[in-house]
Amino acid sequence: MIKNFAEFECKREECSAALAAKFSGSNGMRAVVLCGGTGCLSSDSAAIREKIEKLVIEKGLSDKVTVNQVGCFGFCSQGPFVKIYPEDTLYRLVTMDDVEEIVETDLIGGQVVERLLFVDPATGEKVSKQDDINFYKKQMRISLHGCGSINPEDINEAIGAGAFAGLARALQMDRADVIKEVLDSGLRGRGGAGFPTGRKWQFAYASEGDEKYVVCNGDEGDPGAFMDRSILEGNPLAVIEGMMIAGYAIGAKEGNFYVRAEYPTAIHRLRVAIKQAEEMGLLGDNIMGTDFCFRVYIRPGAGAFVCGEETALLNSIEGKRGMPRPRPPFPAVKGLWDKPTIVNNVETLACVPYILREGAEKFAQNGTEKSKGTKVFALGGKVNNVGLVEVPMGTTLRDLIFDIGGGIPNGKQFKAIQTGGPSGGCLTADFLDEPIDFDNLVAKGSMMGSGGAIVMDEDNCMVDVAKFYMEFICDESCGKCTPCRVGTKRMLEILTRITNGTGTMKDLDELEELGNACKSNALCALGQTASNPIISTLRHFKHEYIAHIVDKKCPAKVCKNLMQYKIDPDKCRKCSLCARQCPANAITGEVKKTPFEIDATKCIKCGACISSCKFGAIYKD
Repeated sequence: MIKNFAEFECKREECSAALAAKFSGSNGMRAVVLCGGTGCLSSDSAAIREKIEKLVIEKGLSDKVTVNQVGCFGFCSQGPFVKIYPEDTLYRLVTMDDVEEIVETDLIGGQVVERLLFVDPATGEKVSKQDDINFYKKQMRISLHGCGSINPEDINEAIGAGAFAGLARALQMDRADVIKEVLDSGLRGRGGAGFPTGRKWQFAYASEGDEKYVVCNGDEGDPGAFMDRSILEGNPLAVIEGMMIAGYAIGAKEGNFYVRAEYPTAIHRLRVAIKQAEEMGLLGDNIMGTDFCFRVYIRPGAGAFVCGEETALLNSIEGKRGMPRPRPPFPAVKGLWDKPTIVNNVETLACVPYILREGAEKFAQNGTEKSKGTKVFALGGKVNNVGLVEVPMGTTLRDLIFDIGGGIPNGKQFKAIQTGGPSGGCLTADFLDEPIDFDNLVAKGSMMGSGGAIVMDEDNCMVDVAKFYMEFICDESCGKCTPCRVGTKRMLEILTRITNGTGTMKDLDELEELGNACKSNALCALGQTASNPIISTLRHFKHEYIAHIVDKKCPAKVCKNLMQYKIDPDKCRKCSLCARQCPANAITGEVKKTPFEIDATKCIKCGACISSCKFGAIYKD
């Protein structure tokens, strides 16, 4: 049990030395760490770890090698990962069949397994160290501090990496000075709106109440987003510490994690971290010998997207239906159980320990004038290097997509990037050199959101993209206010008509009118931003809407009602493979005699024929 600052400092030095020894091998041991993020776990990372552990014992290496799992490495398209210290050798795309070779060749023989190294696509050279891979070179880990290097279920490794040092400093400061430090850092909420974090804390600090609360918004519901999940899985104590600092600053004694139940690994690691912190005396009563007492609880959410909105989230914690409340009053004045409450998302709270540990000035050295620090993005879609990326604010979209992301697969052309989740907008190649920050993205018709970044290429239909996001919004609308409940439904009906080939030019005017009405009158941010994908695609890709309406064609050949599958008779080898794969018996011809043909009236456009043809004879028209 740590009873005062002096004991904590001794513990910190001890843990720092142990962690440094793990990385450097000065303890005479080699350390094997495996990615324990959800993506790699779903690709047998846990089973790979167990097999390595078993072989280490069988080969008599237990006194020479340690094995454990860490958080997300970020480079998801190359996982599962195995990393070996002190050489810092990184193996990617590891399977169960590779384990014995890694143990025999590397752990016993001291030789690198060349075939498991990352190959630089530009040079063709094999890269053995993580920091030498282009994907990582322009990144800076603040929110993701410790993810991919420390064991998230070992509090000693977290302390060795700096955990609770920021809290120790905060507890020796006046509460108002802690808030000033956060204000001076320029930290803005990473959950989407970008509201200054320190100002939110000020409001709660100034609000009178016998009880106050801190709530962590871990209800990450954007399609393709996994930033908050990865932070909670990789370094849960950083978020807990950020919550505790916030609690001390505003005078709260209780924190609540609202995490969607679909994140079982994150919830498990949070529970382990809370238990270990309580056992060590770093969470509970009289922390580090002060009069600061703080308890943390986990409230699993049922997965409603609208509960990402802070007042709907608070209703859900209270056992009510997850629907937004009218504001004002804001939660900082009247929030959970009608008490002053601050709601910060996972990434925001993960930045706070760094600010208190390293100082506001160091945090503010990164970023732009009005958007300080770094931002985590879940980079996905049509990009070579899919994964979790943390870059300084001000990094351009070009750097994000083509440098870190490695560009577009299969030689396709970049078409758009959709930032900010279903509430964001689509930006074209004209915006590739724009710096990424809160205000600039909004000015260009998109938004930062929580950090989803979906890349699209020439094969994406932008009308279909807008329809996809509107379907999601309609499903997730709580239905409390008419503009969102009815407006989004009407917009989806119009988009469906257009993609079916029955739309009219009048529909485009109605889409804009409905979108603006929803933006101006909806109760919460879900409805207010619901039309962003439509408005942005209409602005930048209006010609695609017109093609669907006037020419009855989908330029990207995505919308089924507006395209046909055809067979090029010159390329057809008359093999009948396509006909045998067709579930609708829509393909006819004589084997080895006549080219095969597709009956458009029978074709259900399932794509089975085009995927089965080995000669490229089938195409979309």
